[in-house]
Amino acid sequence: MDETARRPTALLVMEEERRPDVYPPEVLAAIDRLVDRPSPPLTRRELEDRPGLLRRTEVLLTGWGAPVLDSAFLARAPELRAVLVAAGSVRHLTTPAFWARGIPIVSAAAANAVPVAEFTLAQVLLGLKQVHRIGRDVAASRRFPHDPKVPGAYRSRVGLMGLGHIGRLVAAHLGRFDVEILATDPLARPDTAQDVGVRLVDIEELFATCHVVSLHAPLLPETRGAVGARLVNSLLPGATLINTARGALIDEGALAEVLRARPDLTAVLDVTHPEPPVPDSPLFTLPNAVLTPHLGGALGPERHRLGHLVLDELGRFLRDRPLRHAIDPARAASLA
Repeated sequence: MDETARRPTALLVMEEERRPDVYPPEVLAAIDRLVDRPSPPLTRRELEDRPGLLRRTEVLLTGWGAPVLDSAFLARAPELRAVLVAAGSVRHLTTPAFWARGIPIVSAAAANAVPVAEFTLAQVLLGLKQVHRIGRDVAASRRFPHDPKVPGAYRSRVGLMGLGHIGRLVAAHLGRFDVEILATDPLARPDTAQDVGVRLVDIEELFATCHVVSLHAPLLPETRGAVGARLVNSLLPGATLINTARGALIDEGALAEVLRARPDLTAVLDVTHPEPPVPDSPLFTLPNAVLTPHLGGALGPERHRLGHLVLDELGRFLRDRPLRHAIDPARAASLA
């Protein structure tokens, strides 16, 4: 960007609670060297009380708690040229009116994928050693088993349901281990799977032949409740099912029934539907259901990555360079 040129006007709008993590002081300082921000950061509610601020806004910086980009919003922001979202999903804020304007929108899904993939890798390796199952057995019997039989991370099989940002990153991590990686994803191209060392199979083979199955699919009408009793019951003895994607991918009532009937299985659920489960949900009391409160997602300083990604994309946008993380409108409906 020409240093003598007028600097674009930008507005930062997102929820207050996570804003200091997503946009730490060093990121805000760097942003302010690139754009003019006539207002301090606002929440969506605060922006509703000051709609005139949108009149000259050219770049919207946001994250969790983003405003919905509907026709009313766009009418108040006639100069808007880019939306940069320091969060993973943009489905909840984009509308047909927004896509019709042809405004580029950036998602920080790639940055958000990093901690999720790291958490998943840890759970996959624990699952291959069947740590949760054996831990339950030790607590119940008060003795250590002799030479426990576990798949381990040598020529065992790991299955990934979904090859988006997170699924591909998990596959890349697993590529450092001596395991076979299978995946199911109707949108994945064979060359994409080959690039990340994955063999594409149908969902039935994935569940029936893998020692650990990890869910990374978006929540779409066709994937809601897709993991039901039949698939879960087809898992190998001692298998582990991991969900860090969306709770509603699983029919949790059916899952609970199978877990009750098959104490050898373990379900590691970092997401549920609803979230958290209702107080009387059997998932709280089933010993082979491991519940964690969205620990896989970016937390605390891990969220800095999202702000840094937005900062980098802002610099590219202002220098008229191609954006690395812009959402393709043709694929927007299939994203998480």
